[in-house]
Amino acid sequence: MAGKDLFFSCVAALAMALAGCAAPPPPSQPYDPDEVNNRQRHEFNKALDRSIVQPLSGAIGGKGTGAIGRGVANFSDNLDVPGDVVNNILQLRLGRAAENTLRFVINTTIGLGGVLDPAKEIGLGGKTTDFGETLHVWGVPEGAYQELPFIGPSTDRDTVGKAVDVALNPLRFVLPARAAWVPTVASVGSRLGDRARFSGTVDSILYDSADSYAQTRLLYLQNRRFELGQTVSDDDFFDPYAEE
Repeated sequence: MAGKDLFFSCVAALAMALAGCAAPPPPSQPYDPDEVNNRQRHEFNKALDRSIVQPLSGAIGGKGTGAIGRGVANFSDNLDVPGDVVNNILQLRLGRAAENTLRFVINTTIGLGGVLDPAKEIGLGGKTTDFGETLHVWGVPEGAYQELPFIGPSTDRDTVGKAVDVALNPLRFVLPARAAWVPTVASVGSRLGDRARFSGTVDSILYDSADSYAQTRLLYLQNRRFELGQTVSDDDFFDPYAEE
């Protein structure tokens, strides 16, 4: 436990030291020095989607919007909330940390472990975040664009964030070893539901675009920068996962 305590102490100290920093604005053109390898990984991800993900998601009833699909998504989202709280604290956004904490307590108890979302019904919608956003708040630049196998679009900063988020989520330290698989299975189920729900948009991007890699890269960077409050205006923002 001493090693874990030291890790969190160092992260918190670094957050305090860098809280006043601001990330530099992103480049006007995508910074993609590893484009050749990224395109190869993109083709791998497309093949994976075509052969496995798309058929599995298509087997989900109601295009992922049925009661079961919604319950799985709610459950998975609820498991991520403790990590959101940790990141809220590291970002010094204590109001958001309090709201997400209350949201987690309500949904875990009254919401049957997070399968239901009563917190949203009383105005506690919460706001998801991640360690990539925390790094942005600390002033860490976006870095190069990446396409990760099995995961998809990312950047240098967000790739580090994804790895740290696994370590930061307090549930890792309270779930018994025999239940360690639950968050992973819930996350996979939720992603399949999303793939089913937004199948038309995803298929259009991956299979109908003249250059699906460039389109994926553009949309990811545009939307990620919008989430972080960077240069994209509301008029320019395009959400590929908006209701169809």
